[in-house]
Amino acid sequence: MSWIEKLYKTYENNMTSIGDRHDKIPLLPVSHTTQNAQVTIVIDGTGKFVRALLVPKPEARTIIPATEASAGRTNGPVPHPLCDKLQYVAADYEKYGGAKKSCFADYAKQMDEWCASPFSHPKVCAVRNYVRTGRVTENLVHAQILHVGDNGKLKGKSAMGNTDVPEIFKLIQGGNEQTDAFVRFSVEIPGDPQADLWSDPSVWDSWALYYASLKSVKGLCFVTGEETFLADQHPAKIRNSGDSAKLISSNDTSGFTFRGRFTTADEACGVSFKVTQKAHSALRWLIDRQGRRGPERSFVAWAVSGAVAPDPFADTASLLSKVGVEPVTTIAGDTAQEIGIRLSKMIAGYRSRKLDLSDDIVVMGIDSASPGRMAISFYRELKGSELLERVQAWHAGCCWLQRFSNEKVFVGAPAPCDIAEAAYGIWRDGKMQIDEKLNKATIERFLPCIVDGTLIPRDLVESCVRRASNKQSFPWKWEKGYGYFSWGWEKAFGIACALYRYQNKERRYTMALERERKTRDYLYGRLLALAEHMESRALYVAGEKRETNAGKLMQRFAERPYSTWLTIETSLTPYKVRLRAKRSKFLHDVETEMDLVFKSFNTDDYISDKRLTGEFLLGFHCQRAELRPSEAVQESSEVEDVDAEE
Repeated sequence: MSWIEKLYKTYENNMTSIGDRHDKIPLLPVSHTTQNAQVTIVIDGTGKFVRALLVPKPEARTIIPATEASAGRTNGPVPHPLCDKLQYVAADYEKYGGAKKSCFADYAKQMDEWCASPFSHPKVCAVRNYVRTGRVTENLVHAQILHVGDNGKLKGKSAMGNTDVPEIFKLIQGGNEQTDAFVRFSVEIPGDPQADLWSDPSVWDSWALYYASLKSVKGLCFVTGEETFLADQHPAKIRNSGDSAKLISSNDTSGFTFRGRFTTADEACGVSFKVTQKAHSALRWLIDRQGRRGPERSFVAWAVSGAVAPDPFADTASLLSKVGVEPVTTIAGDTAQEIGIRLSKMIAGYRSRKLDLSDDIVVMGIDSASPGRMAISFYRELKGSELLERVQAWHAGCCWLQRFSNEKVFVGAPAPCDIAEAAYGIWRDGKMQIDEKLNKATIERFLPCIVDGTLIPRDLVESCVRRASNKQSFPWKWEKGYGYFSWGWEKAFGIACALYRYQNKERRYTMALERERKTRDYLYGRLLALAEHMESRALYVAGEKRETNAGKLMQRFAERPYSTWLTIETSLTPYKVRLRAKRSKFLHDVETEMDLVFKSFNTDDYISDKRLTGEFLLGFHCQRAELRPSEAVQESSEVEDVDAEE
């Protein structure tokens, strides 16, 4: 139960954020939930109708009181206590053609009991008096919020024909029935500036106190260790407003009841009502505020104290920008030292935001195997010092030049979601796409590498290396300033280099060209870069816009380097002739560099056709960057080298 205890403490430490309007998903008061409202009814303090307004979509999210049953309802006729659909709040719902069964009686009874309690609120009583008039739908029709036909019944969207569709249909999800409109209330009282009930803390407290007074079952709370009122049901809507899956649930009351281990659900797990309400509200708030959310699986990392913690799911550029540190964008000079300095500034930035080294940090992943059940798929507890140290080690160790787009070029580590795409994604419809189940499984496998400092799974690194070696699997086109270019391949290439470097930390690879490194794979990578550079310049001189032969044969080169190199070297002959006539100095410099690489080979290594490892990508990348020092970010093939004798 550690996870729910940490979430409960998080809620207690962030109570000043309850109902914050700046949050898309606010931290909710106890016994409250959120709904998207389409209509606001304004009344006065005596319950008389004043006006009605449509709610724009950006303002639709509304905090409303809820019971345990109504907060988890799907299609059952369980009313919310104050704000709800017309089916519940309008006594004249059926009179105007409501297709579903009216639930006004249950709604009104619940309102009467609340208003009769010691915890009643004058604004709630005003709403009760208004809905008891039985004219809610009538008022909305007269205010031209809802629209009726000649028969006096509310129109469906299909009955509108070719006429302009009223705004109410555009606001309701599905947009077919006006009767599905969700209504919220505002009570205007002279001298009271807070008319909106959904943002009035006194109304929140009134319902929370009243609903708590209805609890009768006491037991031991496994979280606090206190004898208190236990929860009957636990909240849903954890990942989004339509999420019906729960982390804690028990409805197996027949047959193999609790698999024969217990007679009641409380014997298996007792959690107090307030604890589960606060913990689930905190989790929902954290996921929206700083989590990584998918259709099924969500991940979130947070500091229990409420301090801002570094996001282990972010890439280096995003992580640095959150604390106002500019990312490194070129490989020039001592890049590793510069990255280290900026990461140290990042750590200092989080400490200045009151993240203490002894603060409790939680990294958590949740997933649902079915629509009604959810599980914790990943969970780690760390101290602030541990998380900062591991995040810094990850971003420093898995550092390489990343080129995701023209707007996003940085030196650092990629995000887990980008790594999953690079390893298993398929280029489709102009972007890299990956199966959702494969994506979430890959991210879950990868998280321990960041959070625990473990090695990256070898198969994941190999998959990224193979994808980066296969240039032909990505779309290529001619781009001014870049030549024959593919952003998709550049992204996969940078990620593969970063992962291979991190997996082989003991070899101490640098991001600058290492001329003293004599390993076979590194040297072959350098040769391929030199061949491609020579050929691309010859193509530019001739005005040809196409991929080089060296680039086309890259995958085959990775599988059989020696035999493929003989093919590439032979194909360079006509390009050398062209360059000797028009770019003789350029040709001389490249050939000289090639000779130096050839001399560095061990003979047996050179003639071996053994498959190359990811190290050849490092050699290829470093040699390519060395050939274009002024174009470390924007590597253009269109820059002409003018020979000295010309």
